[in-house]
Amino acid sequence: MKPSTRHLAQRLAGACLAACLPLAAAAGQFKAEVWVDNWFSLHVGERFVGEDSVPITTERSFNAETLRFDADYPLVLNFTIKDFKQNDTGLEYIGSPRQQIGDGGFIMQVTDAATQKVVAVSSSAVKCLVIHKAPLNPSCVSSSQPTVASCGATILEEPANWKAADFDTSGWQSATVYSAADIGVKDGYHDISWDPAARLIWTTDLKADNTLLCKLTVTAP
Repeated sequence: MKPSTRHLAQRLAGACLAACLPLAAAAGQFKAEVWVDNWFSLHVGERFVGEDSVPITTERSFNAETLRFDADYPLVLNFTIKDFKQNDTGLEYIGSPRQQIGDGGFIMQVTDAATQKVVAVSSSAVKCLVIHKAPLNPSCVSSSQPTVASCGATILEEPANWKAADFDTSGWQSATVYSAADIGVKDGYHDISWDPAARLIWTTDLKADNTLLCKLTVTAP
């Protein structure tokens, strides 16, 4: 039996729906270059991309890292950044002649592989939350037996869902920009050709702010 005109029209419409809809765009390819004193991990949205290959407990770990990943715009870049601390006092080399308060520093840039253009950099546009701050009493650095009680510390849990694209960072601080001299850049920092717009950043206290959550959303250029 011949199909009716109405049935032919329905078949043609279905065929067009399958054949005429645009294909989903393939994810773009990106390269993230990062230098940090001392350690970081990167998630794009909720997806883990990579982390510093040198453990934070490694003395003088000032290496740079290059991570490659596939993603779609907008890029939701989520960094966990840590300066080394021996324990919750925030001090380093406890009990040795070198007992001290450490300091941090971070710089990154992301390049779109399709265009070879830098599409994201560290700057004051990055929003950060300090989740470990110590010592609150810097004079404890001279103590022969520093404790969390004598040094003081503010320690927070990671906010739930902070890596989500719609997470509200309006209450987080804008990153503070520092000079290379402020940070004391060394080693792997010099292995990367940094875009002029990429800046060294941290939060307001280079010494006491030990663990940061930092977030930047990058729209399509």
